[in-house]
Amino acid sequence: MTPSHALRRRTFLTHAGAAAAASALPLRYAHAAAEFTLKLATTIPPEHPINAHVKQAAASIAEQSGGRVVIEVFPGYVLGSSTSALAQLRNGGIHMLTLSGSVLSTLAPVTTIYNTAFAFKDYDQVWAAMDGALGDHIRTKVAAIGIQPIGKHWDLGFRHITTSGKPIRTPEDLRDMKIRVPVAPLFVSCFKELGAAPTPINFDEVYSALQTKLIDGQENDVIVTETAKLYEVQKYYALTGHIWDGYFSLVNARSWKAIPENLQQVISRNFANAAVRERQEIRSRTDEVRKRLQDKGMVFNTVDRDAFRAVLRKNGFYTQWKEKFGAEAWGALEKVTGPL
Repeated sequence: MTPSHALRRRTFLTHAGAAAAASALPLRYAHAAAEFTLKLATTIPPEHPINAHVKQAAASIAEQSGGRVVIEVFPGYVLGSSTSALAQLRNGGIHMLTLSGSVLSTLAPVTTIYNTAFAFKDYDQVWAAMDGALGDHIRTKVAAIGIQPIGKHWDLGFRHITTSGKPIRTPEDLRDMKIRVPVAPLFVSCFKELGAAPTPINFDEVYSALQTKLIDGQENDVIVTETAKLYEVQKYYALTGHIWDGYFSLVNARSWKAIPENLQQVISRNFANAAVRERQEIRSRTDEVRKRLQDKGMVFNTVDRDAFRAVLRKNGFYTQWKEKFGAEAWGALEKVTGPL
């Protein structure tokens, strides 16, 4: 990283986006000369609750640091796709990032272990794992690649399958279907073993790919389906709950080390608290969002999750990924989920 990318006090960055970011801060800090100004990108549609809670955390950090730390929030994909934002985080072009483990797994493969298909049956298991030993193991691996994870995991919910041509009721319905998945090997492997034709595409390109029929379907939780307006180009919604997904809060390691420990604690504490509030909102909003999607014409159906899991087990999916993630990480996962 060049000196121009290193964290500087007071004159860290100036650009037009700063005024918009400052509007979320308490007025007495909006124009203060901060000692540390951090540029934070989110890689999720602007209407998603994560963005509101990130901005609230930024406001609290400015307040509690007495204006010494200002975090400028750039929601959505204004600073680039997920893969581009990760590259910028590593070289210091941006300083903070919310990002999925599936994208981060290109650098630290174990970060996507919590995406293991049909592993978690409910949120109790999810948070026991992510706030416990499995989460600790993952965060240690992230820190080892020069990126500092802070706070707690944000909730993206349980992912389900949407399609335009026909509903998905059984694994056989996925046969040869072109379904968008994140650019991540585990997702590709999951749907390949289920008999589909997985197509890795960055999320900012999904709507147009569905609209032009480049792909037949995609998989996401109900809130993302609404905030990204995928209901406009998808009709059927199969409640598979096949993968739970969440976002890390990440900081460029050099930038993080330049911040005094007492301010690091302020930042970490507020991001942890914001993530817990966001988790609560996701759970409380899920039913109402599902109702709105139904009102917009989406047709929901349930599936036998055990039938999908049996196909994956038969085709060696779990054996393959246990070997890739390693016995320690897999053991931490199965300690919560039971044998997979």
